[in-house]
Amino acid sequence: MTTASPVLHWRWLPFEALSVHELHALLKLRQDVFVLEQTCLYADIDGIDPHCRHGLGLAPDGTLAACARLVPPGLKFEEPAIGRVIVAPAWRGRALGHELMREAIAATRATWPGRAIRLSAQAHLQRFYGALGFATVSDEYDEDGIPHVDMLLAA
Repeated sequence: MTTASPVLHWRWLPFEALSVHELHALLKLRQDVFVLEQTCLYADIDGIDPHCRHGLGLAPDGTLAACARLVPPGLKFEEPAIGRVIVAPAWRGRALGHELMREAIAATRATWPGRAIRLSAQAHLQRFYGALGFATVSDEYDEDGIPHVDMLLAA
């Protein structure tokens, strides 16, 4: 599935359809943000990626500006889930997080129609995800040293 925005070109691909260059860019962005920027030592390569669809928000020059992964139902949660949501530091401040999530929601609904969508959100982002229709459905918990909550978007 491919769509375009005024700024980014969006592609949603199964793992095996990612080129080695796309996979490298995806893993590097996740490492740069989740491990280095957020100073969180955790195993980002968790064995789930090969089962997921991956969203790539590509800038006009082809660089990766944003990404997310769609986790199939039953793999991590009962519902399909959106995770590893990132806007690259150079692309922040342009409302691309909202665009990325709208794209991810649409891709999740197209792939698993009629299902609620779950995410494990960093607790400080509850308002951001709430504005997209997600409701908090858990108490706060620690995941890799960062407070998180589970959130659900109704089918």
